[in-house]
Amino acid sequence: MQIESRKVNVQKSAEDLCTFLSNVENFEQLMPENISKFELLSETSFVFALKGMPEIGLEVKEVDSPNKVSLGAISDKIPFDLSGNIEETGSDTSKAILTFNGDFNPMMAMMIKGPITKFLETLVSNMEKL
Repeated sequence: MQIESRKVNVQKSAEDLCTFLSNVENFEQLMPENISKFELLSETSFVFALKGMPEIGLEVKEVDSPNKVSLGAISDKIPFDLSGNIEETGSDTSKAILTFNGDFNPMMAMMIKGPITKFLETLVSNMEKL
């Protein structure tokens, strides 16, 4: 299952946005208001939970500066990754899109598609405000 966010304009250079997304501590600024937990596990990993949802652990898997930051699930129970693709549009501006890829059975995919789409929209909307 693949879900893409809309492409947003960010008032940061591609390099600055890539650096921002590579620092997992910054994801707290992008999270929805209904977050019930955000905890750093290491310099490259964190766990978060939204009200009514299970905890999700993410870690930085790959940084291809200044164009891409990939995070992946810490647990093998729910295998997925979240990638931020960045495109330079000016010296202090860039465009970004988030892509969620997960390997789920059809029933699970149907249940989580809506919440994940909404979550990605919140992340990119908050990124747009940076």
